[in-house]
Amino acid sequence: MSQKRYKIRKSAVAIALVLLIMIVGFGVWLAGRAIEKATYPTRYREFVERCAEQYDLEPALVFAVIKAESSFRADAVSSAGAIGLMQIMPSTAEKLAKRLGEETPSEEALRDPETNIRYGCAMLAWMRGEFGSMDTVLAAYNAGWGNVSKWLADEAYSSDGVTLHTIPFKETENFVSRVNLAANKYREIYYGG
Repeated sequence: MSQKRYKIRKSAVAIALVLLIMIVGFGVWLAGRAIEKATYPTRYREFVERCAEQYDLEPALVFAVIKAESSFRADAVSSAGAIGLMQIMPSTAEKLAKRLGEETPSEEALRDPETNIRYGCAMLAWMRGEFGSMDTVLAAYNAGWGNVSKWLADEAYSSDGVTLHTIPFKETENFVSRVNLAANKYREIYYGG
């Protein structure tokens, strides 16, 4: 075999190897994206995006709350009695309904994804108006308005009465962390960053 042919063959093999590596790499990347999308689903996307827009919330945050609260199970009911995707307490739904000028939804209605997401978004927006900081809002969403108001008034938990530097409930601290991590993943996967 001539030197020229040998070099051509060697170049062709090298190019084929590079192409194979690129194809395998792309396949691995696609598989990784598929796993991320399965881990961070966007079920009920139409309702989430419409309600997020209505209440000036980030859809990524709403998806993250749903993931943390119910893992996208519309029929979820907590031991405390919170219902649906965003885990709305019937007593909270009653207060929200009054604010919204609506009749209080039944427990069955709170299992409806659209109703539950709308009430969850309304609650997040209401709390944002009260507390400002989204971490504080998430803490209140999990631990309750009253608990967070007490923590903000206590220098052991808040130095400025506006933001929490310490969350005394480990469950609530974990909830805030989980929601923030999930919201970042939702931003990265679905909303460009």
